[in-house]
Amino acid sequence: MDHDERPAHASSFGAAAVEYAAHRPDYAQAAVGWALAPAPGPRVLDLGAGTGKLTGTLVALGAEAVAVEPDPAMLGELRRSLPHVRALRGSAEAIPLPDASVDAVLAGNAMHWFDMAVAGPEIARVLAPDGILAGLWNLLDDRTGWVAELARVGGGAAVGPRDTPAAWRTETAGMHLPEPPAAARFGSPEQAEFPHAQRRTADSLVATLATRAGVLVMPEPERAATLDRIRAFLAGAADTARGEFTLPMLTGVLRVRRL
Repeated sequence: MDHDERPAHASSFGAAAVEYAAHRPDYAQAAVGWALAPAPGPRVLDLGAGTGKLTGTLVALGAEAVAVEPDPAMLGELRRSLPHVRALRGSAEAIPLPDASVDAVLAGNAMHWFDMAVAGPEIARVLAPDGILAGLWNLLDDRTGWVAELARVGGGAAVGPRDTPAAWRTETAGMHLPEPPAAARFGSPEQAEFPHAQRRTADSLVATLATRAGVLVMPEPERAATLDRIRAFLAGAADTARGEFTLPMLTGVLRVRRL
Protein backbone atom coordinates (compact mmCIF):
# COMPACT_ATOMS: atom_id res chain seq x y z
CA MET A 1 0.00 0.00 0.00
CA ASP A 2 1.29 3.46 -0.89
CA HIS A 3 2.17 5.54 2.18
CA ASP A 4 -0.25 8.27 1.06
CA GLU A 5 -3.12 5.75 0.89
CA ARG A 6 -2.76 4.54 4.47
CA PRO A 7 -4.77 7.31 6.20
CA ALA A 8 -7.76 6.81 3.91
CA HIS A 9 -7.68 3.04 4.45
CA ALA A 10 -7.17 3.33 8.20
CA SER A 11 -10.08 5.76 8.61
CA SER A 12 -12.50 3.87 6.33
CA PHE A 13 -14.03 1.54 8.92
CA GLY A 14 -16.30 3.99 10.72
CA ALA A 15 -18.67 4.17 7.76
CA ALA A 16 -19.21 0.41 8.11
CA ALA A 17 -19.11 0.16 11.91
CA VAL A 18 -22.47 -1.65 12.21
CA GLU A 19 -21.53 -4.15 9.49
CA TYR A 20 -18.08 -4.62 11.02
CA ALA A 21 -19.63 -5.45 14.39
CA ALA A 22 -22.10 -7.86 12.79
CA HIS A 23 -19.75 -9.77 10.49
CA ARG A 24 -16.11 -9.60 11.51
CA PRO A 25 -14.87 -12.64 13.48
CA ASP A 26 -13.59 -12.68 17.02
CA TYR A 27 -10.15 -14.13 17.84
CA ALA A 28 -9.16 -17.66 18.79
CA GLN A 29 -9.05 -17.85 22.59
CA ALA A 30 -5.89 -19.97 22.45
CA ALA A 31 -4.20 -17.20 20.45
CA VAL A 32 -5.21 -14.52 22.93
CA GLY A 33 -4.11 -16.74 25.81
CA TRP A 34 -0.70 -17.25 24.20
CA ALA A 35 -0.31 -13.52 23.64
CA LEU A 36 -1.01 -12.87 27.33
CA ALA A 37 0.81 -15.86 28.85
CA PRO A 38 4.07 -14.07 29.73
CA ALA A 39 2.39 -10.86 30.94
CA PRO A 40 3.07 -10.01 34.60
CA GLY A 41 -0.54 -9.12 35.44
CA PRO A 42 -4.16 -8.95 34.26
CA ARG A 43 -4.42 -5.31 33.08
CA VAL A 44 -4.78 -5.34 29.29
CA LEU A 45 -5.16 -2.51 26.80
CA ASP A 46 -6.96 -3.34 23.53
CA LEU A 47 -5.42 -0.69 21.28
CA GLY A 48 -7.25 0.21 18.09
CA ALA A 49 -10.11 -1.81 19.53
CA GLY A 50 -12.64 -1.18 16.75
CA THR A 51 -16.05 -2.55 17.69
CA GLY A 52 -14.60 -4.75 20.44
CA LYS A 53 -13.99 -8.09 18.70
CA LEU A 54 -10.77 -8.65 20.66
CA THR A 55 -12.04 -6.86 23.75
CA GLY A 56 -14.83 -9.40 24.11
CA THR A 57 -12.37 -12.28 24.04
CA LEU A 58 -10.20 -10.56 26.65
CA VAL A 59 -13.21 -10.14 28.93
CA ALA A 60 -14.16 -13.81 28.43
CA LEU A 61 -10.64 -14.78 29.54
CA GLY A 62 -10.95 -12.72 32.72
CA ALA A 63 -8.65 -9.84 31.80
CA GLU A 64 -9.12 -6.35 33.24
CA ALA A 65 -9.61 -4.83 29.81
CA VAL A 66 -9.61 -1.21 28.72
CA ALA A 67 -10.28 -0.35 25.08
CA VAL A 68 -8.90 2.61 23.12
CA GLU A 69 -10.27 3.43 19.66
CA PRO A 70 -9.99 6.61 17.54
CA ASP A 71 -13.13 6.28 15.41
CA PRO A 72 -16.33 7.47 17.16
CA ALA A 73 -18.63 5.17 15.19
CA MET A 74 -16.52 2.10 15.95
CA LEU A 75 -16.22 3.15 19.59
CA GLY A 76 -19.99 3.58 19.78
CA GLU A 77 -20.51 -0.02 18.63
CA LEU A 78 -17.99 -1.24 21.21
CA ARG A 79 -19.73 0.62 24.01
CA ARG A 80 -23.10 -0.71 22.89
CA SER A 81 -21.96 -4.35 22.86
CA LEU A 82 -19.67 -4.19 25.92
CA PRO A 83 -21.22 -1.51 28.16
CA HIS A 84 -19.26 -2.55 31.25
CA VAL A 85 -15.84 -2.20 29.61
CA ARG A 86 -13.92 1.04 30.04
CA ALA A 87 -13.70 2.37 26.47
CA LEU A 88 -11.82 5.58 25.64
CA ARG A 89 -11.37 7.76 22.57
CA GLY A 90 -7.70 7.76 21.65
CA SER A 91 -5.11 6.28 19.33
CA ALA A 92 -1.87 4.31 19.35
CA GLU A 93 -0.03 7.58 18.87
CA ALA A 94 -1.78 9.29 21.81
CA ILE A 95 -2.88 6.73 24.41
CA PRO A 96 -5.08 8.30 27.14
CA LEU A 97 -3.60 6.20 29.98
CA PRO A 98 -0.94 6.84 32.66
CA ASP A 99 2.61 5.52 32.58
CA ALA A 100 3.08 1.80 33.37
CA SER A 101 -0.68 1.36 33.78
CA VAL A 102 -1.18 -1.92 31.84
CA ASP A 103 0.53 -5.31 31.79
CA ALA A 104 -0.17 -6.00 28.11
CA VAL A 105 -1.07 -4.08 24.97
CA LEU A 106 -2.91 -6.13 22.35
CA ALA A 107 -4.10 -5.01 18.93
CA GLY A 108 -6.52 -7.02 16.80
CA ASN A 109 -6.10 -6.50 13.04
CA ALA A 110 -4.89 -2.99 13.87
CA MET A 111 -1.13 -2.85 14.46
CA HIS A 112 -0.35 -2.37 10.76
CA TRP A 113 -2.24 0.94 10.89
CA PHE A 114 -0.10 2.38 13.71
CA ASP A 115 2.60 4.98 13.05
CA MET A 116 5.18 3.09 15.08
CA ALA A 117 7.65 5.97 15.06
CA VAL A 118 5.17 7.71 17.39
CA ALA A 119 3.19 4.75 18.75
CA GLY A 120 6.25 2.75 19.83
CA PRO A 121 7.29 5.18 22.58
CA GLU A 122 3.64 5.59 23.65
CA ILE A 123 3.15 1.84 23.97
CA ALA A 124 6.42 1.52 25.91
CA ARG A 125 5.25 4.34 28.19
CA VAL A 126 1.95 2.71 29.22
CA LEU A 127 3.39 -0.80 29.59
CA ALA A 128 4.56 -2.00 33.00
CA PRO A 129 8.02 -3.62 33.25
CA ASP A 130 8.11 -7.01 31.48
CA GLY A 131 4.80 -6.14 29.81
CA ILE A 132 3.73 -7.66 26.52
CA LEU A 133 2.94 -6.05 23.18
CA ALA A 134 1.11 -8.37 20.78
CA GLY A 135 -0.62 -7.97 17.45
CA LEU A 136 -3.26 -10.49 16.37
CA TRP A 137 -4.53 -11.04 12.84
CA ASN A 138 -7.29 -13.33 11.60
CA LEU A 139 -6.05 -15.15 8.49
CA LEU A 140 -7.93 -17.09 5.83
CA ASP A 141 -6.54 -20.62 5.81
CA ASP A 142 -5.72 -21.02 2.13
CA ARG A 143 -4.50 -24.58 2.61
CA THR A 144 -8.18 -25.34 1.90
CA GLY A 145 -8.74 -25.35 -1.86
CA TRP A 146 -11.84 -23.18 -2.07
CA VAL A 147 -10.31 -20.59 0.29
CA ALA A 148 -7.24 -20.32 -1.94
CA GLU A 149 -9.52 -19.81 -4.93
CA LEU A 150 -11.53 -17.20 -3.01
CA ALA A 151 -8.31 -15.28 -2.36
CA ARG A 152 -7.52 -15.35 -6.08
CA VAL A 153 -11.04 -14.31 -7.13
CA GLY A 154 -11.32 -11.59 -4.49
CA GLY A 155 -8.05 -9.94 -5.42
CA GLY A 156 -5.75 -7.92 -3.20
CA ALA A 157 -8.44 -5.50 -2.02
CA ALA A 158 -10.66 -8.19 -0.51
CA VAL A 159 -7.90 -10.63 0.49
CA GLY A 160 -4.68 -8.68 0.83
CA PRO A 161 -1.33 -8.72 2.67
CA ARG A 162 -1.49 -10.47 6.06
CA ASP A 163 -4.79 -12.17 5.14
CA THR A 164 -3.31 -15.62 4.41
CA PRO A 165 -0.75 -17.46 6.57
CA ALA A 166 2.30 -17.39 4.28
CA ALA A 167 1.76 -13.71 3.43
CA TRP A 168 1.22 -12.89 7.11
CA ARG A 169 4.46 -14.59 8.19
CA THR A 170 6.44 -12.62 5.64
CA GLU A 171 4.60 -9.34 6.07
CA THR A 172 4.81 -9.21 9.86
CA ALA A 173 8.21 -10.84 10.46
CA GLY A 174 10.12 -7.54 10.49
CA MET A 175 7.32 -4.99 10.48
CA HIS A 176 4.66 -3.37 12.66
CA LEU A 177 6.81 -3.35 15.81
CA PRO A 178 8.31 -0.30 17.56
CA GLU A 179 11.04 1.45 15.61
CA PRO A 180 14.36 2.78 16.96
CA PRO A 181 14.94 4.20 19.47
CA ALA A 182 11.82 2.69 21.13
CA ALA A 183 12.76 -0.73 19.70
CA ALA A 184 15.62 -0.93 22.20
CA ARG A 185 13.00 -1.17 24.96
CA PHE A 186 11.59 -4.43 23.56
CA GLY A 187 12.97 -7.96 23.21
CA SER A 188 12.97 -10.31 20.24
CA PRO A 189 9.65 -10.92 18.45
CA GLU A 190 7.86 -14.27 18.37
CA GLN A 191 5.19 -15.52 15.97
CA ALA A 192 2.59 -18.24 16.46
CA GLU A 193 -0.60 -19.39 14.71
CA PHE A 194 -3.73 -20.96 16.15
CA PRO A 195 -6.68 -22.71 14.45
CA HIS A 196 -9.85 -20.66 14.22
CA ALA A 197 -13.07 -20.78 12.20
CA GLN A 198 -16.28 -18.88 11.57
CA ARG A 199 -19.68 -20.13 10.46
CA ARG A 200 -20.74 -18.20 7.35
CA THR A 201 -23.20 -18.22 4.48
CA ALA A 202 -22.32 -16.92 1.04
CA ASP A 203 -24.13 -13.67 1.84
CA SER A 204 -22.53 -13.19 5.23
CA LEU A 205 -19.05 -13.95 3.87
CA VAL A 206 -19.55 -11.33 1.15
CA ALA A 207 -20.71 -8.93 3.87
CA THR A 208 -17.57 -9.73 5.88
CA LEU A 209 -15.24 -9.08 2.96
CA ALA A 210 -17.12 -5.85 2.25
CA THR A 211 -15.78 -4.49 5.56
CA ARG A 212 -12.13 -4.78 4.40
CA ALA A 213 -10.42 -1.42 4.04
CA GLY A 214 -9.40 -2.11 0.46
CA VAL A 215 -13.03 -2.69 -0.49
CA LEU A 216 -14.43 0.19 1.57
CA VAL A 217 -12.28 2.77 -0.24
CA MET A 218 -13.12 1.52 -3.74
CA PRO A 219 -15.24 3.64 -6.06
CA GLU A 220 -18.76 2.25 -5.87
CA PRO A 221 -18.84 0.63 -9.37
CA GLU A 222 -15.56 -1.20 -8.69
CA ARG A 223 -16.70 -2.22 -5.21
CA ALA A 224 -19.99 -3.62 -6.56
CA ALA A 225 -18.17 -5.52 -9.32
CA THR A 226 -15.68 -7.02 -6.85
CA LEU A 227 -18.40 -8.19 -4.46
CA ASP A 228 -20.50 -9.55 -7.34
CA ARG A 229 -17.49 -11.56 -8.55
CA ILE A 230 -16.99 -13.03 -5.07
CA ARG A 231 -20.71 -13.76 -4.72
CA ALA A 232 -20.76 -15.58 -8.06
CA PHE A 233 -17.76 -17.68 -7.05
CA LEU A 234 -19.36 -18.68 -3.73
CA ALA A 235 -22.64 -19.53 -5.45
CA GLY A 236 -20.83 -21.87 -7.82
CA ALA A 237 -18.47 -23.59 -5.39
CA ALA A 238 -19.66 -26.90 -3.95
CA ASP A 239 -18.40 -26.06 -0.44
CA THR A 240 -20.21 -22.73 -0.20
CA ALA A 241 -23.25 -22.83 -2.49
CA ARG A 242 -25.80 -24.17 -0.01
CA GLY A 243 -26.57 -22.81 3.45
CA GLU A 244 -24.00 -22.44 6.19
CA PHE A 245 -20.41 -23.56 5.91
CA THR A 246 -17.26 -23.24 7.99
CA LEU A 247 -14.71 -20.65 6.92
CA PRO A 248 -11.34 -22.08 8.03
CA MET A 249 -9.04 -19.48 9.56
CA LEU A 250 -5.98 -19.09 11.71
CA THR A 251 -5.28 -16.38 14.27
CA GLY A 252 -1.68 -15.27 13.87
CA VAL A 253 0.09 -13.58 16.80
CA LEU A 254 3.20 -11.40 16.79
CA ARG A 255 4.45 -10.94 20.36
CA VAL A 256 7.28 -8.99 21.97
CA ARG A 257 8.19 -8.25 25.60
CA ARG A 258 8.99 -4.82 26.99
CA LEU A 259 12.43 -4.85 28.61
